[in-house]
Amino acid sequence: MNLLSAENLTKSFGEKILFKNISFGINEGEKVGVIGINGTGKSTFLKVLTGIEAPDSGNISTANGLRIEYLSQHPSFEDDATVLQQIFNGNNPTIELIREYEDTLNKLSVDPENKTLQEKLLKLNQKMDSADAWSMESEAKMILTKLGISSFDAKVGTLSGGQRKRVALAGALIRPSDLLILDEPTNHIDNDTILWLEEYLNKRKGALIMITHDRYFLDRIANRIIELDSGQLYEYKGNYSDFLEAKTLREEQLKTMEDKRQSLLKKELEWIRSGVKARGTKQKARIDRFERLKEQAVNIFSDKMEISVGTSRLGKKIIEIDNISKSFGDKCYIKNFSYTLLREDRIGMIGPNGSGKSTLLNIIAGVLKPDSGKVEIGETVKIGYYTQENKEMDENLRVIEYIREEAEYITTGDGSKISASQMLERFLFPPYLQWTPISKLSGGEKRRLYLLRILMSSPNVLLLDEPTNDLDIQTLEILEEYLDEFLGPVVTVSHDRYFLDKIAEKIFAFEGEGMIKSYPGNYEDYQNKIKNKIIEEKNNPPVKEKRDTRIKSNETKLKFSYKEKQEYENIEGWIEEVENELKEIENQINNTQSDYVLLQELVDKQRALETRLEELMERWEYLNELAEKINAGK
Repeated sequence: MNLLSAENLTKSFGEKILFKNISFGINEGEKVGVIGINGTGKSTFLKVLTGIEAPDSGNISTANGLRIEYLSQHPSFEDDATVLQQIFNGNNPTIELIREYEDTLNKLSVDPENKTLQEKLLKLNQKMDSADAWSMESEAKMILTKLGISSFDAKVGTLSGGQRKRVALAGALIRPSDLLILDEPTNHIDNDTILWLEEYLNKRKGALIMITHDRYFLDRIANRIIELDSGQLYEYKGNYSDFLEAKTLREEQLKTMEDKRQSLLKKELEWIRSGVKARGTKQKARIDRFERLKEQAVNIFSDKMEISVGTSRLGKKIIEIDNISKSFGDKCYIKNFSYTLLREDRIGMIGPNGSGKSTLLNIIAGVLKPDSGKVEIGETVKIGYYTQENKEMDENLRVIEYIREEAEYITTGDGSKISASQMLERFLFPPYLQWTPISKLSGGEKRRLYLLRILMSSPNVLLLDEPTNDLDIQTLEILEEYLDEFLGPVVTVSHDRYFLDKIAEKIFAFEGEGMIKSYPGNYEDYQNKIKNKIIEEKNNPPVKEKRDTRIKSNETKLKFSYKEKQEYENIEGWIEEVENELKEIENQINNTQSDYVLLQELVDKQRALETRLEELMERWEYLNELAEKINAGK
């Protein structure tokens, strides 16, 4: 079933044409990834599809009653609303019911003796039961928890920018929709959360359109890719890997067409220069064909940015981190951490949001001082620090002025010089765009410009804090190539697994309570080590050792510990008891009509019992697997 069709859409901003006469459609169940260089109009394209912005020309038609849910890069928020109120702000009847229930519950918490509110809540409870709204509220809390938001009553205005974006994402996921449209959903969430989001979107039945630079994310979710390039839209069946193959083939075909056109142009130009006068009809037709050939230029401009920037020499001493610790308030982010940075280090830092990754980079860069310990930097070190913010970017400057502030020229690896203007062209800022005020650039174009300025400073040590946020895939590919040739150490914080797999040779994992553990290899190697560790711990739970002076056999037989044996013998009875308690609670809830206090107690007890039952079932499954292995080993 076709959900949405767009025909001949055109959209411009000033003199810049974002897209011209493009057509697009999406069917039920399709999952579409939108890619393209920053500034090509990807976000604007989504806004046009949702109706937030109107096209200059063209038409959009939708299926009757189509429900669209849209996550913007810059969502709007009500600062005084609680997290749950922000999520349940749609106009769906079930959403409105949950919103009314939550509002009444909050009022009753302030005035618990209010009979009118108690009666209203009781009626709302019955409506929630009829509409099966409890499951939606429960799912909302589950999604928020998975996204790292556990305080459901917190005011949105008190949250950090990253937390607010995750609340907006949770809202988009929970509100019922036939077509879900997401603009950069993986920004501001950590690696484990991205894995969960992948699973959630793969299980979701509705259609999906998303902009993302996360190539693994595209590979594992998308079944169709559309690319915006030079105002045109190109479609590819399959995931990101399929897109790469198909695009390579398309570009080869375009190059063949352009080579043929150039060859014909050359022949026709020689004919014209030979002095043949256009007196006859045939000669005039040939000249007209020459003019048409000139106008039929095929755009085969490569979106690759070749960078081979020279760096100053590094001495023996680079950066030595000696037993540093850092806390903010009662929370310890870094505890007794030491490391000596080596010339060829490629380090990726991972961990939950707020675990201290950016704090460590700031300490290395000298932006923050540790509470204890010290950081010593060698005399020859020149740090290039790419932060999450566009540091000191004067948006009144023009693009080329901003780059020239850092350097007029840059020396390449082979000793030649490249001007600021030439470097801008390599970074996909053509001459006409170089004199544009920075304020008129898209967010992604500003990040690309900021990255170029860092590299124009010719650093010999690079610190990168979330470099993949807001950068397009083409820029990331070239950054990866640049880092591969870079002669100094690189330390990066990133949630982009593809990026970490390509550049990291060592992982610093922030594992809580200020502990930072080093793992050799890239992100995939790290994941495999963690998975193997979990499997090993599950299969071989720690058992209290007993001293035994007898001669031991070479192999120790697998067996239950005393505690496990007791659990195995009794757990089915415990499960039955909890199930019976749940049935009794459900009966009491159904028979409770007007006692609000009792009703609330029963609901809370029901949820606690459901959690307990889930834990027992997981433990039962583990004990039975262990019993099978013990019996097999006898």
